[in-house]
Amino acid sequence: MSPAETQQPPVPDDPTENLPLLELRDGLSDVVDTDTALTEVIDAFRAGTGPVAVDAERASGYRYSHRAYLVQLRREGSGSALVDPIPFGDLSGLGDAIVDAEWIIHAANQDLACLAEVGMVPRKVFDTELAGRLLGYPKVGLASLVSEVLGYKMRKEHSAADWSTRPLPGPWLIYAALDVEMLIELRNAIEAELRREGKWEWAEQEFAAILAAPPREPKPDPWRRTSGMHRVRNRRSLAVVRALWEARDQIAESADISPGRILPDAAIVEAAAAMPVDRETLQRLTAFKGRGAHRHMRTWWEAIEHARRLPDSELPKQGPRYDGPPPARAWADRDPDAAARLSAARSGVSEIAEAHRLPTENLLSPDTIRRLAWTPPADADLAVVSDFLREHAAREWQIALTAQVLTDALATEAPPAEPLA
Repeated sequence: MSPAETQQPPVPDDPTENLPLLELRDGLSDVVDTDTALTEVIDAFRAGTGPVAVDAERASGYRYSHRAYLVQLRREGSGSALVDPIPFGDLSGLGDAIVDAEWIIHAANQDLACLAEVGMVPRKVFDTELAGRLLGYPKVGLASLVSEVLGYKMRKEHSAADWSTRPLPGPWLIYAALDVEMLIELRNAIEAELRREGKWEWAEQEFAAILAAPPREPKPDPWRRTSGMHRVRNRRSLAVVRALWEARDQIAESADISPGRILPDAAIVEAAAAMPVDRETLQRLTAFKGRGAHRHMRTWWEAIEHARRLPDSELPKQGPRYDGPPPARAWADRDPDAAARLSAARSGVSEIAEAHRLPTENLLSPDTIRRLAWTPPADADLAVVSDFLREHAAREWQIALTAQVLTDALATEAPPAEPLA
């Protein structure tokens, strides 16, 4: 054994290793996939009491859509249920049965859209992940919070499974049912902690903001998010990326397959960088030797040819379209005073976040801070800055903590440049 091998530091123990493994208290129920079974579940959950633990499983990485392929619920007096939404399409009857209850969802912004797609829309939510962030927990995944707060070890082995699989394997169903097994207890323990720390009203405002948030707008030029874009150096190559991305997206949407399974981003970027002169050259590229890439080779070549023939006036611009300020790294040269304002604002907000054991991004959106520092409102007093924050969706608790610090930061100016020798 080499000296390097003998000097390796010991692997730290798993802090959850000695915790009891979380198990289903009531056993695994059958998947609800018939009208009769769904009616029984609706009646049971309407008759239950208290909040409802809700979760949904998607097939991210496997399917193009973000639809729910399994909905899990648990309520006091109702037990747990695993509902397959695919045979029904619409679960509004189930949503209506629990609409007056609080829905406990871990990372609600990930599940609300797919739940709404099947007709399940809450009026009140408790987001355990967001609450964990407000309490300053370093890890806010469900398994981490259940371990830290309730003292149970959760299974993690099927988090990236293809939930569009039918029939769903038994171990997957157990994993899914466990996701709602302790949500009610977790919610109650976290609420007590929020109240002890004086953060309960903050949480209530955050939960209300989740429900009030408008649907996410499609991102402009989504093809620019292709992984590896830093390798694409000119506008003609950008046009190839765009053409291949759009061709891939059409195929993926039609087949309901994750785009990356049809053609990986690496293949798109490799083609854009290489600019192959003919189809044979394209086929020889390393990233185009996979089965998915080969199956649609004609489509890929036609997309590349289209991009090669575009007039210069129709080529995409370098850099993404963005309606906000420029990257902060450029501020010192373009507007030193703005750079000084941003530095002061970031420092002040960071100090407040640290004092309250909050992630800085949960205290105030970094984008809001940048916009305020780059283009401050005229006569920026406390009231004006507070209104600016409200217009950018800051909650009242955030405004109360940060508005004065930000107002002071806007008065910061860059130090005068040193005279040239």
